[in-house]
Amino acid sequence: MKKILVEASGSLVCGWLIKAIKESNNIAVSSDVNEDCVGRYLSDQHIVFPKSNDQNLWKAIEENLIRHKVNIVIPSFDETLLGWTERKEYFKTKYNIDVVISNREVIEICIDKYKTYEFFLKNNIPTPQTSIENKYELIKPRIGRGAKGIFINEDKKHVNMNGLISQEIVYGKEYTIDCLIDFDGEPIYIVPRQRHNVKDGKSINGVVEKNTRIISYVEEICKSAKFFGPINIQCFDDGKNIYFIEINPRIAGGMALGVAATENWINLITNYILKNIKTTNKKEIKYGLRMYRYYEEVFI
Repeated sequence: MKKILVEASGSLVCGWLIKAIKESNNIAVSSDVNEDCVGRYLSDQHIVFPKSNDQNLWKAIEENLIRHKVNIVIPSFDETLLGWTERKEYFKTKYNIDVVISNREVIEICIDKYKTYEFFLKNNIPTPQTSIENKYELIKPRIGRGAKGIFINEDKKHVNMNGLISQEIVYGKEYTIDCLIDFDGEPIYIVPRQRHNVKDGKSINGVVEKNTRIISYVEEICKSAKFFGPINIQCFDDGKNIYFIEINPRIAGGMALGVAATENWINLITNYILKNIKTTNKKEIKYGLRMYRYYEEVFI
């Protein structure tokens, strides 16, 4: 039995991950900047961390990992991904704590949307035209998450592009592809899900779909960079062309559907991936499986 830490447990979509940890017969340790959040009441233990811009953040994290005897960390908060990958080897060597995250080079590519664009171009992955200049209508933060800070500059008005990129607007069905990557960088599962009813960058509803063209491109993406652990990739399919827009090198809220369509990925992480053992008993993906989300109350 392992103690597994998850971040941002005050999120509206944190519940499935805490549940998956418990169902894998491990101990769920939630963390958040707030003491009184839903993750505290869903998990077995709760840790309050400083905000991501606090100069004492990593000192506090290290002290709490030791105090609570955490064995595994599954990062899920964009603002701390770089910090976790920088300390991955340190935590493993000094405390035998496994941090389930890709290496720094991969994280730097994924968290910077312009570097992601360059990565797609280099590896012949179709992607919308993107610029660090005010060239295209869609404006978004170069480093950011969800829908925060994104707007359409229809009249090409002057915009201070410091920290921003402009991108060609593409249309079509929106997909997120949930992937679980083993210790050799090879995907155990590639699960495309069409996103329905997206609010604030979060998928409220969705359906698992066998889109072979998307799967083939994702296989090429995984060959081009050595990912590790759970990641998700986003794209649009207009029926003729596919456009890849983002790689999130972390576990995500909507990944609940990808896990439900296969098996408990926490079991795979603890029993296979972290032990450098190849799994030979993959489940059939449940194509057509649908997800619908709703609020659920916790009474204390």
